[in-house]
Amino acid sequence: MQNFLFYLATVLIWGSTWIGIKLQLGVVDPMVSVAYRFALAAIILLGWCHFRKLPMKFTRTDHFFIGLQGTFLFAMNYLLFYIAELYIASGLAAVIFSTILLMNMINGALFLRSPIDSKVIVGGSLGLVGIVLVFSPEISSFTIENHGLRGILLCIAATYLASLGNILSARNQKCKLPVVQTNAYGMAYGAIIMLTLALITGKSFSIELNAVYLGSLVYLSIFGSIIAFGCYLTLIGSIGADRAAYATLLFPLVALAISTVWEGYHWSTSAICGVALILCGNLLMLQRAKSSRKNKHVKEESVLQQSLSHSET
Repeated sequence: MQNFLFYLATVLIWGSTWIGIKLQLGVVDPMVSVAYRFALAAIILLGWCHFRKLPMKFTRTDHFFIGLQGTFLFAMNYLLFYIAELYIASGLAAVIFSTILLMNMINGALFLRSPIDSKVIVGGSLGLVGIVLVFSPEISSFTIENHGLRGILLCIAATYLASLGNILSARNQKCKLPVVQTNAYGMAYGAIIMLTLALITGKSFSIELNAVYLGSLVYLSIFGSIIAFGCYLTLIGSIGADRAAYATLLFPLVALAISTVWEGYHWSTSAICGVALILCGNLLMLQRAKSSRKNKHVKEESVLQQSLSHSET
């Protein structure tokens, strides 16, 4: 039940953060807004850790890997995606980012020696086809002009960095590093990197002192960063990076559902078929989880029976 709630929270929150991001665009440079977002999130998380008196002392090696996680997951991938969306539509970017599911499978096998489950491959493939169908109008309208290829390459690079961040989180959790504290330090490292890049590139550290900008900043920091990343990275540690990444196929659907109500989005036949494929893929993922629990239960019963037979003899 806990995994389901974390999964649901991740999908619903990240499916709605596009509203906050949209409200951030305008006067403040996107790079600076991202820096503000993770700086505020880091301050709140570090304050929470201090208030709860959570252990905050880690080795240099631990800080190195926490720093890598922060660099890939809370800084560079965001920067590359913001730049990429100057050249390509956000729908196409969402389709490319959905490939993180397959990237997590491959990277998990390479770096963590995680087994690749055939149902995850089939479910993920169905989901990827579905997300392509949902965003087919934006894909069909894509042209190579206006640096479109550059935008695609930036999206692929950003997605791969995010995948490495996922794998680093899984590695850190395997090494018994707690999610809350690593996120606090990781977001702090990510914010420092973004602030440094903003200084180097001469960005203006302006801020809009109005309810819209400040409200969206708080929402993205608390819900989009602290809560959503906390739930998602906890899922990576408990169910694996491959299955947790399926959320990336579902939160664009939440965004479209919100857009249907707020902006009058009209569902096409291809979009409806795409949603059906994504949901079918999700069912396959759930079947894998059920079969895994069943196999574990059978294995535990077998071990218990063997121990009982040994005790009787």
